[in-house]
Amino acid sequence: MQAKKRYFILLSAGSCLALLFYFGGLQFRASRSHSRREEHSGRNGLHHPSPDHFWPRFPDALRPFVPWDQLENEDSNVHISPRQKRDANSSIYKGKKCRMESCFDFTLCKKNGFKVYVYPQQKGEKIAESYQNILAAIEGSRFYTSDPSQACLFVLSLDTLDRDQLSPQYVHNLRSKVQSLHLWNNGRNHLIFNLYSGTWPDYTEDVGFDIGQAMLAKASISTENFRPNFDVSIPLFSKDHPRTGGERGFLKFNTIPPLRKYMLVFKGKRYLTGIGSDTRNALYHVHNGEDVVLLTTCKHGKDWQKHKDSRCDRDNTEYEKYDYREMLHNATFCLVPRGRRLGSFRFLEALQAACVPVMLSNGWELPFSEVINWNQAAVIGDERLLLQIIQDRIFKHISRNSLIWNKHPGGLFVLPQYSSYLGDFPYYYANLGLKPPSKFTAVIHAVTPLVSQSQPVLKLLMAAAKSQYCAQIIVLWNCDKPLPAKHRWPATAVPVFVIEGESKVMSSRFLPYDNIVTDAVLSLDEDTVLSTTEVDFAFTVWQSFPERIVGYPARSHFWDNSKERWGYTSKWTNDYSMVLTGAAIYHKYYHYLYTHYLPASLKNMVDQLANCEDILMNFLVSAVTKLPPIKVTQKKQYKETMMGQTSRASRWADPDHFAQRQSCMNTFASWFGYMPLIHSQMRLDPVLFKDQVSILRKKYRDIERL
Repeated sequence: MQAKKRYFILLSAGSCLALLFYFGGLQFRASRSHSRREEHSGRNGLHHPSPDHFWPRFPDALRPFVPWDQLENEDSNVHISPRQKRDANSSIYKGKKCRMESCFDFTLCKKNGFKVYVYPQQKGEKIAESYQNILAAIEGSRFYTSDPSQACLFVLSLDTLDRDQLSPQYVHNLRSKVQSLHLWNNGRNHLIFNLYSGTWPDYTEDVGFDIGQAMLAKASISTENFRPNFDVSIPLFSKDHPRTGGERGFLKFNTIPPLRKYMLVFKGKRYLTGIGSDTRNALYHVHNGEDVVLLTTCKHGKDWQKHKDSRCDRDNTEYEKYDYREMLHNATFCLVPRGRRLGSFRFLEALQAACVPVMLSNGWELPFSEVINWNQAAVIGDERLLLQIIQDRIFKHISRNSLIWNKHPGGLFVLPQYSSYLGDFPYYYANLGLKPPSKFTAVIHAVTPLVSQSQPVLKLLMAAAKSQYCAQIIVLWNCDKPLPAKHRWPATAVPVFVIEGESKVMSSRFLPYDNIVTDAVLSLDEDTVLSTTEVDFAFTVWQSFPERIVGYPARSHFWDNSKERWGYTSKWTNDYSMVLTGAAIYHKYYHYLYTHYLPASLKNMVDQLANCEDILMNFLVSAVTKLPPIKVTQKKQYKETMMGQTSRASRWADPDHFAQRQSCMNTFASWFGYMPLIHSQMRLDPVLFKDQVSILRKKYRDIERL
């Protein structure tokens, strides 16, 4: 009878979850048009429905068959009273009542902004690879500072990830080591990372030392112990988890949830007794070996054979029949039951496989729950969210709203310091019902002296000024010679501003200049040869793809197996992955992102080489959009003109130019943690381009004459 009851309860729960995903998704889609009208209510922000609007709310979540905190003590058979339980929980963190306003010193952040200091490693202290990766990620970010006096947030070099006393990674005497740190200050403005806490048999959330007023970035944290707007719940990840990048997600179609071979899958350990055993022990009732495949094994641990039950052998045999990855990538729903602790590796694995996670872990504060609406059930996390969340808490007047966090490209790439109005970003025009910009600013990068009225830069300036879409022209003077007199520049129908580049370095061409008053930027090298017709056509294409780079000169990347590194090629082939910024249109927000998101190390490399700034911009935009740039009508004249330049200032005349670009590709890919560039074979031509019809029927007829 007990087995049948459990079977009935679990089957009912699974059915309810599936229905929630289905009807909740319909409800979300149906309400989208209404929410958009609500969202575009003003320039200073958006009013969006609360997460409760998307999903029906039930009075209580599904509970496990025997809640772990109500288990009897087998030795003494004594029940823990509610008061005892509250006292036990409150003793875990003495700073239980800590919040940002009570346990965080905001004054440390006002002078130098959001800077993070990592304590230097102490001699003789062991640090696990996983914690080394966390520290390396922080030290490689734009938030890092090596000067503690500049810091707003402090991170220990002492390894706090594994606080299970039975683990070989456990660090002894941590209490005294932490207290001896001269900057500890009772943990104020400190952040502590933890993946595992407690040990057999109760697996409490006690990390084994007094964290004081420090914040916790913790996996498997319970809602009961989680301090809202102070702690950060992070996902449980394995030691093999890549520090940056990693394998791409497997959502390949716009079908959510994806319709696949299996409806529901799980493969993992089964615990015969103790915390986490009830749910996993009941999974075999639902397993049918067809569309519902739920596999467990008790074959783990040193003494598993001594404790195995009558089902172990049969379960182990069935367990070996299925390949875990094959199941994962061919399932619509993936079960994520709790293990000994609340969190599970299955959570991240399911998300990466584009498999909708079905949570069976009551009381787990889900990762990054402060900003991610998990009710939508199709969100991919990034460990870099952690610092962004804390930054948003400190600078609330420029924090990201829920729409930013839960819509592409996500909170990592939408910096609220740029604007509080979503219409100023290129990603939300459709959501807000806005039309793309109707005008552009041409920014011409000049590096050679103006000695003749027949120089290409002046012809280029005139061609851009004649465009019906041109609002203004900015000449960025990065030449060592003084600015030419005003009368040296030709008279045009649009304003022309000549400004000196900051420090005369390459990265200055992508600074977010206040002079750029339009959202669209036409970026031009001084020796680019473009006609007004080409400029007009490229801009009309960009209006359909405002989040991408659109332009003429294309390049590509490839993997060189012989050298085991990325290569760069300018050969004219049938595909490309970059559009160079010597003749390209993009949104001006990318100037801000280039300047404030990318680390100084990459921009310094560009400036020292006086090269690769266009490659770095392509890396950045592809990393944000997860899309390739767009090339417009082929123009070989561009290549022939550029390669024929004899000016000493021309980068094309530098014999080291190509070798430097090869090196840049690999340095950039290393920082991003993967290769963000994406190949494309799409080229957009004007309607009737090269068709055998009258030239009078063609709008961009001059392009065919080039």
